[in-house]
Amino acid sequence: MNKQGTEIRDQESEPMERLLRQALPPIGDTGGPKRDLWPAMLRKLDEPPARVPWFDWALIGALAALIAVFPAAIPVLMYYL
Repeated sequence: MNKQGTEIRDQESEPMERLLRQALPPIGDTGGPKRDLWPAMLRKLDEPPARVPWFDWALIGALAALIAVFPAAIPVLMYYL
């Protein structure tokens, strides 16, 4: 095996390795959240469900009417959804 080729490759990769080590922080115990997220999740689950505004129902009704009047529009609607 040619040792000269590996030495050249090592010399060329040293600057790149140094740049990568500077750019990427070390992975360790600091990757987790700073606080416990479970209480926030329980509060979110206890909240009442979000209300749907009236104009959303109006859009759904208009879409249903459009499909009832123009059934050929279904593939076009599916394309844009």
